[in-house]
Amino acid sequence: MALDTAKKQEIIQKFARGEKDTGSSEVQIALLTQRISYLTDHLKSNKKDHSSRLGLLKLVGQRKHLLKYLKRTQYERYVKLITELGIKDR
Repeated sequence: MALDTAKKQEIIQKFARGEKDTGSSEVQIALLTQRISYLTDHLKSNKKDHSSRLGLLKLVGQRKHLLKYLKRTQYERYVKLITELGIKDR
């Protein structure tokens, strides 16, 4: 299930850098994190849903690459983002 529009807009407003910012790394990571947490809860109750598990692994990989990019280019924003989202830093 995809995010509903109201929740998505709330996340975009919270993590956007500017007024019309919808595609920055922070926004993309926040949206991916929300979808990852939904799929994680879904897989706890549906253990044999292998297609959703594959989708979850793809989302985690995509988020990992975006976090790596943000860490390399703008470290201060990276630190702020992972503390706000509660993502573990390796």
